[in-house]
Amino acid sequence: MEVKLWNDKRERDMYENFAELYAIIRATEKLEKAYVRDIISPSEYETECQKLITHFKTLSSTLKDIVPNIERFADTYKMDCPAAINRLVVSGVPATVEHRAAAAASVTTSAAIVAECVQNFITAMDSLKLNMVAVDQVHPLLSDLSASLNKLTILPPDFEGKTKMRDWISRLSKMGAADELTEQQSRQLHFDLESSYNSFMAALPNSGT
Repeated sequence: MEVKLWNDKRERDMYENFAELYAIIRATEKLEKAYVRDIISPSEYETECQKLITHFKTLSSTLKDIVPNIERFADTYKMDCPAAINRLVVSGVPATVEHRAAAAASVTTSAAIVAECVQNFITAMDSLKLNMVAVDQVHPLLSDLSASLNKLTILPPDFEGKTKMRDWISRLSKMGAADELTEQQSRQLHFDLESSYNSFMAALPNSGT
């Protein structure tokens, strides 16, 4: 005895769309695993993944009234495809695109931190030249510089600028806010700042270009 899954064309189309949605999710899961295991090249992965995402978006839009929740659809049919759900529903772009975007954001962030460090170095050195040597004037400048240096991940923990700024901040913390650096202390701090700045510039990638 033949069992019909549908009673009319509308129901038949719905089940065919369900089957296609199921196939897209399964295919995406396999593709994600293949990419993670280096079975497929990044360029091949990106091309195929983009096709699947495009098909998924078109189909899920068509089925939005019948299948408002893709995760529930996957649970209903016991699909167990977490990578596919993440790629299709959460991310919406191939992993290669995500990685490029993250790398670009990292470069942009690093450039901004480098600029911040340079500005803090110059501000601290200029302040000393203007004879701003009171503890409550110098301490905030060195704290800002130290904080910006610590944000830059390309610098090692024992980087000269980091250790020297920590030493100076510790020394200033033991003094009163209205106390002033002696001429000798001021000259030594300026020397340490200049030396640290030169080391900082030398430590930057492609600093000579």
